[in-house]
Amino acid sequence: MSPYRIATIDGDGIGPEVCQSAARILSEACGSALLDFVRCDGGAAHYARTGQVLPDDTFALCRDSAAILHGAAGLPGVTYPDGTEVGNDLHLQLRFRLDLYANVRPVRLWQGVKSPLAGWQAGQIDYVIVRENTEGLYASRGGGINLRGEVATDTIVVTRKGVERVARFSFGLSRKRQGAPRDGKRRVTVCDKANILRSYAFFRAVCEEVAREHEDVEIDYAYADAMTVHLVKRPDFYDVIVAENMFGDIISDLGAATIGGMGLSPSAELGEHHGLFQGAHGSAPDIAGQNLASPLATILSGTLMLHWLSERHGDERLAVAARRIETAVGEVLAHGDAVPRDLGGTASCTEVTEAVLRRMARALD
Repeated sequence: MSPYRIATIDGDGIGPEVCQSAARILSEACGSALLDFVRCDGGAAHYARTGQVLPDDTFALCRDSAAILHGAAGLPGVTYPDGTEVGNDLHLQLRFRLDLYANVRPVRLWQGVKSPLAGWQAGQIDYVIVRENTEGLYASRGGGINLRGEVATDTIVVTRKGVERVARFSFGLSRKRQGAPRDGKRRVTVCDKANILRSYAFFRAVCEEVAREHEDVEIDYAYADAMTVHLVKRPDFYDVIVAENMFGDIISDLGAATIGGMGLSPSAELGEHHGLFQGAHGSAPDIAGQNLASPLATILSGTLMLHWLSERHGDERLAVAARRIETAVGEVLAHGDAVPRDLGGTASCTEVTEAVLRRMARALD
């Protein structure tokens, strides 16, 4: 079998450090012949040099590869004339052009990591937030109106097709999981503002229709403002949460804060035929090039990539490799082998990478 080609965009800031760390670990777990990482250009720095954030050849490679692994993008002061950030446009273009409609953000408290929420232990916080990724308020990107510098408007867009497919994705995902930590129930929580806005009432109604096709999975509801309370007070109640684009964006970062921060927050952006995988953190240009960044979010995003590829291609080798990496990361965190700065330690990007590799090698021995 030919190797799986992975379009690899290092990006800006700490992106090259964390992306190359993840690629090294993924290669070790899978064997050198299984994955073929092909580096390609893109990001804010590339835009500053060439005027293109996503070059045509990079897009073609991403479109035609098995998956996309991305580090991070964005630099201070590198903006478009309308003031929006250039860096974000890299994955936004890929998201919309490749129709990556489901943004998957696992929220898991690992053993050895102290939650900012007092008293919560590993295993008690373990849910997934699924954002509808191509519609909602962010569909106005580049299309909003700024009238004479006096009035600015953006429009939320919610379609039946968009909600149906992300709802089906969410119910299907719940079926693959073990249920909520509190009671073991498979549950999809719809996060919206259906009590105020018709667009969100429509979102909820379509989710209810899809729920009737999945009677083995419970449906639950929470308004977005109440959800910010629930994720702090009772995170163990949740299994899968589905939300419109902007609300999903906001509560995903809140969820990440409860399990140690963005440095432990992987993400996958999935469509029918393509997948983009990156840590949910930013490019952190203030520590770029200093070997200070934690690569764990990007490494864990890589395991999401392997699971996705395994399911798509029926290749169990990829799933085995993903579980091997996850076990090694868990052991590094549980035993404090290399604690990165964002978790209160001093370990460098290189030291965290080496610690994961040692745990992987020890497991084989």
